[in-house]
Amino acid sequence: MWEMKEGAVVIVIGILVLGPSFINGDTDPNDASALRVMYSSLNSPWQLTKWSSNGGDPCGESWKGITCSGSRVTEIKLSGLGLTGSLGYQLTSMTALTNFDISNNNLGNQITYQLPPNLQQLNLAGNGFSGGIPYSICQMTSLKSLNLGHNQLQGQLNDVYGQLPSLTTMDLSFNSLTGDLPESFHSLSSMSNMYLQNNQFTGTIDVLSSLPLENLNVANNDFSGWIPVQLKNINLQKDGNSWNSGPAPPPPPGSPSASGGNRNQKSGGSNKPSNGGDSGGGSKKSGIGGGGVAGIVISILVVGAVVAFFIVKRRSRRPSADVEKLDSQPFAPLASHEVQEMKSVQTSSTANTKMFETSASINLRPPPIDRHKSFDEDDFSRKPIITKKAHTAPLNAISYSIADLQMATESFSSETLIGEGSIGRVYRAQFDDGKVLAVKKVNSSAFPKHLSEDFMDIVSDISRLRHPNITELVGYCSEHGQHLLVYVFHKNGALHDFLHLSDEYSKPLTWNSRVKIALGTARALEYLHEVCSPSVVHKNFKSANILLDTELNPHLSDSGLASFVSDAEQALNHNAGSGYSAPEVALSGQYTIKSDVYSFGVVMLELLTGRKPFDSSRPRTEQSLVRWATPQLHDIDALSKMVDPALKGLYPVKSISRFADVIALCVQPEPEFRPPMSEVVQALVRLVQRANMSKRTVGTEQGASRQTDNPDTQDDYMA
Repeated sequence: MWEMKEGAVVIVIGILVLGPSFINGDTDPNDASALRVMYSSLNSPWQLTKWSSNGGDPCGESWKGITCSGSRVTEIKLSGLGLTGSLGYQLTSMTALTNFDISNNNLGNQITYQLPPNLQQLNLAGNGFSGGIPYSICQMTSLKSLNLGHNQLQGQLNDVYGQLPSLTTMDLSFNSLTGDLPESFHSLSSMSNMYLQNNQFTGTIDVLSSLPLENLNVANNDFSGWIPVQLKNINLQKDGNSWNSGPAPPPPPGSPSASGGNRNQKSGGSNKPSNGGDSGGGSKKSGIGGGGVAGIVISILVVGAVVAFFIVKRRSRRPSADVEKLDSQPFAPLASHEVQEMKSVQTSSTANTKMFETSASINLRPPPIDRHKSFDEDDFSRKPIITKKAHTAPLNAISYSIADLQMATESFSSETLIGEGSIGRVYRAQFDDGKVLAVKKVNSSAFPKHLSEDFMDIVSDISRLRHPNITELVGYCSEHGQHLLVYVFHKNGALHDFLHLSDEYSKPLTWNSRVKIALGTARALEYLHEVCSPSVVHKNFKSANILLDTELNPHLSDSGLASFVSDAEQALNHNAGSGYSAPEVALSGQYTIKSDVYSFGVVMLELLTGRKPFDSSRPRTEQSLVRWATPQLHDIDALSKMVDPALKGLYPVKSISRFADVIALCVQPEPEFRPPMSEVVQALVRLVQRANMSKRTVGTEQGASRQTDNPDTQDDYMA
């Protein structure tokens, strides 16, 4: 009995001694994982004391800038620490986070759409972010304060601000935003402080007239029209615009009247009075023949101002590339002239083409671009993909000897050869401990001598690429002039083989599996383009580089490798006739993130039709998959005939049509009209969410891997 009591005392003492770390150390696994990925994506900065990319406990160890409540992380405050890199790709799992402040760092690139969904305060100011504002921000229904000021954001504001009734402060100042203010600003019913100065906004500010604003700064834009009378008595800063100086037209019936009476009263924050000309009752002393002439002059001025306003507004609009989308979406419908512009950009279809039965538009438009130059030529083609370093050691990569790899691959025998690409051959490696890996033996011609000397740096950079849909680099070998890369081995091989090398032992991919593969590879490209900093251009995106695991999850191979091949035209010249290359690549030899988007669209066409991108065995008009398929993507009857016969009709018709919509946008001939991958991902996510995948259909088309009997489970994917 005494021994039991003594043991109990020991346990109690242990709990008392270890209690604080035990209790506080129980950080939510999703939060902890997201912070570890974020730390790695930020290039493991020394400024973030106690942070770690391999384990650690944010709440229990009081990581710098982290505030917790119980086991959940509620605040991240990392302002002004000189951080570089990106925010990672798991922040959406931090559902308890309410305050996220990473302002005044050097993150650059585009703002990731993968942000914590329940934020109340978001501050990304002063980071040099470019691109547009991700619409995921506009879905944060609890958001109260949004600061995106002092960045390099571009493009028009999409009309998606209807879900932010709690937002009280918005700062978009000192960017390069263009276009008219969206109509959904009407819904910002709690807005009291708005800072829009130093952008390139156009049109009027009438949409702000009904908001309960106290402070409004619209200085140094291209606004025109009249300042609404409702805004005359707030702290308004408005200089540096093209306001109309004549008398304002009467307000529409039912609009609230402004207090103060004097339309030309000086605004609270303005540095100069409005150009009204007359004040108080001065005009009443004028005796101009009963006011007839004055009335005529005023009418002419009003009509002229209105006409000038609409001309300016019309010219301020730029062509956009949109694709129609089904059901109600939080996107702005296209204006009729925008629809015509969109149709003129896309490949023309036949006269009997029938558009899908859609009621709303999916807005995948890229930022407005100068039509005389390529967006990517300006921002991506001249910048290095990954900054060179002085022979840094690879991260999380094992060093193998030639002897080790020779033994594992039977001296690189033909029996272990599993693939060959433009950069090198790939062998199956069986190690003594039973582990199976894939070894890519890089062609000596792929790496010029000066790059060969930097091979360790290249491996170090590739090893930083960490994403569930990117094939993981395990190790490397650099001996005797040989360069080898060791990757995770995926048993089911390449998507290309599934689609084009069917045999009697394999089952065709189900429609669910095809959508799953498209979404996974889209997320991989999104990670390379928009999460990695600087962006990584794949350059060699094709179905042969999409590897499938036993559950048919896709893993993109060769990521970050083709970017270091200096002579892309020579090493990747076979792509020119493969059907994957974008039109501009054939002309200039320059690969960009937009050429990757085109290649992704071609792979989607492969998934849809089961055809190869280029097939010389088909009739001449059908040899090029893009040329043959594009005119039919908006013809519902023709589309149903294009679908891979191997599917045997087991697919939702609406899902097919939405899938084709995304394809049409990705394979547009002009690179500036192709969407960023983050918006493609969101389009595919919505396709999945809205697809009517009935239990009957899923039950009869269970997919199976080529070499295993594992079913293609779709439960969490189709949620």
